[in-house]
Amino acid sequence: MKRSFPNILTEEVAVTAAFYKDLLGLTEQFSSEWFVNLVDPDNSGIELGILRQSHEIVPVAPRHAPAGIILTFVVENCDLVYERAQAMKADVLEAPKNMPYGQRRLILKDPAGTIIDISSLIK
Repeated sequence: MKRSFPNILTEEVAVTAAFYKDLLGLTEQFSSEWFVNLVDPDNSGIELGILRQSHEIVPVAPRHAPAGIILTFVVENCDLVYERAQAMKADVLEAPKNMPYGQRRLILKDPAGTIIDISSLIK
């Protein structure tokens, strides 16, 4: 395998891409009106695609609201991401809390409705 990354389906490509850039500091590697490829500037192995759900390359069956997925991003400090999320007025579902498996976790929703788990190790 040479590469793998998830694509978030949305009609609001620019809005959803901006959300991930603002929240996680991802940068654009490629951008068009129907697709944006985001990368972590500090880790070339982390990519995220934002794809217009009604675009002709998307099969008809998955052209609906996201379901059955949680995207997890492990960061250095999820409390700092929580502060950014609050400043952005993001849809926070669960404020950061310590989990029994040794991580601190924040759960929120992106503008497309995708559930996001932002976690960091408890120090």
